[in-house]
Amino acid sequence: MAESSLDAWRVAASLDAWRAAAVGTVRRVNALPRSERLTVAVVLALTALAGVAHYAGFPSLLAFALAALALAGLAHVVSLATEQVGRRFGPGVTGVMQSTLGNLPELFVVIFALKAGEVVVAQTSIIGSLFANALLVLGLVIVVGSRAADGMTMKFRRRLPQDTATLLLVTVFIIVVVGISLQSHDPASHHVQAISTIAAIALLGVYLAWVVPYLRADQAEAKSGDGRPQQEHEGPAIPLPVSVTLLAIGGLGAAFVSDWFVAALRPTIDQLGLSEAFAGIVIVAIAGNAVENVAGLVLARKGQADLAISVVKNSVAQIAAFLFPVLVLISLLFEHHLSFALDPVYIGALLMSALAVWQITGDGEAAAFEGWALVALYVVLGALTLYE
Repeated sequence: MAESSLDAWRVAASLDAWRAAAVGTVRRVNALPRSERLTVAVVLALTALAGVAHYAGFPSLLAFALAALALAGLAHVVSLATEQVGRRFGPGVTGVMQSTLGNLPELFVVIFALKAGEVVVAQTSIIGSLFANALLVLGLVIVVGSRAADGMTMKFRRRLPQDTATLLLVTVFIIVVVGISLQSHDPASHHVQAISTIAAIALLGVYLAWVVPYLRADQAEAKSGDGRPQQEHEGPAIPLPVSVTLLAIGGLGAAFVSDWFVAALRPTIDQLGLSEAFAGIVIVAIAGNAVENVAGLVLARKGQADLAISVVKNSVAQIAAFLFPVLVLISLLFEHHLSFALDPVYIGALLMSALAVWQITGDGEAAAFEGWALVALYVVLGALTLYE
């Protein structure tokens, strides 16, 4: 009898705990502005529909479209939450946080693609993320930001663009060396995976050597300035527990939706007659990087140039020197491995993209036509992949 009473008490306590958690979640969501509550509700509905489409065997095009919309919606939820958390810090910390969490969908998409044996899609989606952020998103942010700025020229602190160019060039150096080795058929070309593993570890070391001092120096730089007035940033409008709850919802949802997205990707590619390169470099890259697409443009339109550039450029740096090498190491756990070996056309495109980004943003200012130039480069690259 005593044991039965104890079990009943445990069940009751568990129910009370779940009830309290549910009530707490509802209260936190209710703390959001009405428009954001509606947005979160729509995103949750899209996520549920994407799950139903996946498990109920909906047509592949419909399942893929629902998964892509849900992935973009979850990216918006993560963007909202990280912006609110980041308002407690400077633009550098906010940019690192937003790009790190914003790259979660891309991380999951690549992992599930490798698990499914879609190596080409996995690899092209990574470099596609680099192209999408460094050319398309950055270009549009410059266009929008220059129109919102005085004198039609977007101005921002120079350190991050220069640091990002360095990290991107280090990654491109590795890719170029591996590509030349493969094209020349030298003895090292037979050990590309081992070289890629060593390079991944070296890249992660370089990234850590950069990001820690950068975050420490950002606060002091934001306060002292670089000789020009710094932008005022609003304080957090949403309580911290609400932001954390939204981050949890966005991260957990992205993990599930990424799996459904990849599952519907192959049938969609076959049905539409698209190339794997176009799917990875354009479709998957844009869907997986929706956070930077949305957040960067919104911040640029508000005139927050430093924060807008920080979000986009941090994402470029993280994909090149953090996400790519991490995925190379994670791929060792799967049957199909990832490496830094790319087709020559993408090696050349990456090298020229790195130089273009450095040229346009390295001086701490950019005009609208320079943004359009970056967008044009992305359009040409997308057209090339469409015909492969």
